[in-house]
Amino acid sequence: MAENICNVAKVIDYIEEHINDKLDLESVAAAVHYSKYHMHRMFTNTVGLTIHEYVQRRQLTEAAKLLIFSDKSILDIALLAGYEGQQAFSAIFKAMYKQSPKEFREREVFYPLQLKFTLRHEPVRLDSLDDILGSIRFANEDDIPTWMDLVSLVVDGFPCLFEDDYISFLKKSISMKQALIIRDEYTALGIMAFSYETGNIEFLGVHPQYRKKGIARAFLHKAMEELLREREISITTFREGDKADNGSREACRRLGFAESELLMEYGYPTQKFILEGPAKDADNEQNPNDRRN
Repeated sequence: MAENICNVAKVIDYIEEHINDKLDLESVAAAVHYSKYHMHRMFTNTVGLTIHEYVQRRQLTEAAKLLIFSDKSILDIALLAGYEGQQAFSAIFKAMYKQSPKEFREREVFYPLQLKFTLRHEPVRLDSLDDILGSIRFANEDDIPTWMDLVSLVVDGFPCLFEDDYISFLKKSISMKQALIIRDEYTALGIMAFSYETGNIEFLGVHPQYRKKGIARAFLHKAMEELLREREISITTFREGDKADNGSREACRRLGFAESELLMEYGYPTQKFILEGPAKDADNEQNPNDRRN
């Protein structure tokens, strides 16, 4: 495990150093001297994204930054993002950001699809549901920095998640005992904000290194058994077919949620899901809901 983490960290460092190059599985594997099949499996199991997905999201994030904070032309930005022309770049940018590069620039609001992934070299051991449930506690204001670090890592490109507004929401949730956290000394492993009044899961995020540990399932177990026993529990996530979705819809289904009505949140198309029964076992938990303030 420790060796895999070091190897994946090396791959991530290489990607960051060559973020403006055309990167694919073969070129990255050759550069770091790994078998591409082994590297694909190792990277995906650790990060929760394929190398292609991670590179695409990182390059589009850097491109979005340039659209807002530079005067470079869209064509120049497309080339820097590893695309051969503006048309291909604009198509994937719009699919992921729900705006064309021109519209994104005119709106003047930057938000990331994917920040650089930082690995924990000594991950916390969580061997059973009881271990996880015993680690869940109500968050306090001292937890805000580590909470926000995890939000930044797993937010998945949802717009209008402005930091100052979100921190105000978080402080209110903490004061009302509506924010749960699992963390070690330095890192939030999982976070969940919820509403006693509506039964809605306002934010649920799991650190990618811990998505196979059952943390999301444990949060929902605590909600159903202790906190929201008389409420219908709901969550919102990406709509079907949204290219920005990195597995959140499927994670909702694995956790026992069923599709409900379509919504628009801050101009972004989403869908509400309702929890129908006990959370199911899941081999790989993505972040069912990483949005909203």
